[in-house]
Amino acid sequence: MVGLSAGEKHFIQGGIAQDLRTDGRKRLTYRPLHVETGVIPQANGSARVRLGGTDVIASVKAELGKPSSSQLDKGRVNIYVDCSPTAAPMFEGRGGEELSTELSGALQHCLLGGKSGAGAGINLSSLVVVEGKVCWDLYIDGLVVSSDGNLLDALGAAIKAALTNTGIPKVQVVDGAAGDEQPEVDISDEEYLQFDTSGVPVIVTLTKVGRHYIVDATLQEESQMSSAVSVSVSGQGRICGLIKRGGAGLDPSVILDMISVAKHVSEQLMNKLDSEISAAEACEEQS
Repeated sequence: MVGLSAGEKHFIQGGIAQDLRTDGRKRLTYRPLHVETGVIPQANGSARVRLGGTDVIASVKAELGKPSSSQLDKGRVNIYVDCSPTAAPMFEGRGGEELSTELSGALQHCLLGGKSGAGAGINLSSLVVVEGKVCWDLYIDGLVVSSDGNLLDALGAAIKAALTNTGIPKVQVVDGAAGDEQPEVDISDEEYLQFDTSGVPVIVTLTKVGRHYIVDATLQEESQMSSAVSVSVSGQGRICGLIKRGGAGLDPSVILDMISVAKHVSEQLMNKLDSEISAAEACEEQS
């Protein structure tokens, strides 16, 4: 937890009420966003995102597997987040484990629509090689390097950037198989297919402090929140997921207004992120 004096708390809350936050931003303005891609050579795709003082890395590893019996026409995506103890004192011991579990579940819900897959921002059908027999399993790992608030949005951006950077080896079915037998496949070492991220959403978290809500809250601002709502929005404006944190209840009309604001803010975030990813990919190709 962030230890603040009564004066510091009053200063943070008063600034938000007047639409002038302690770092000079307005309530609905993000901190500077920076993206690097290809930061982990051994992965199929990776990216590093810095959002103010928050620094996270996401990597994607693709492995061939077998579709689950309940979803024969879809591949699988597993998301796991690790909060490095060096990122913040609160990550040491069980605090880091609990936050890792919370963030992993939140990302799974926001990007994959929960266990049902309804509203999934990642097209799982595109991961199928042979329906019911062979599919790609994507293992997405997130690492919190440094934390100064708004981890969920930063990790969501890093995952989208890492998936954009992901190349999946081209697979050719050499010999089909009858019944329950697995077909023989040939995995190319040279040809890769670019992962389609057109439907992958960005996550916008609105943090309620006093009577107002803000985006991209810092650690100090988060310490003053009563509740927070995270909305994942695709580039087409489709809501892929929504989660709420904090003990304070919210009126349904307030939640609807927050969703509307999140959709508006997501356009700016998506444009900025896409621009940063394109620049990072171009820089990676030149190096």
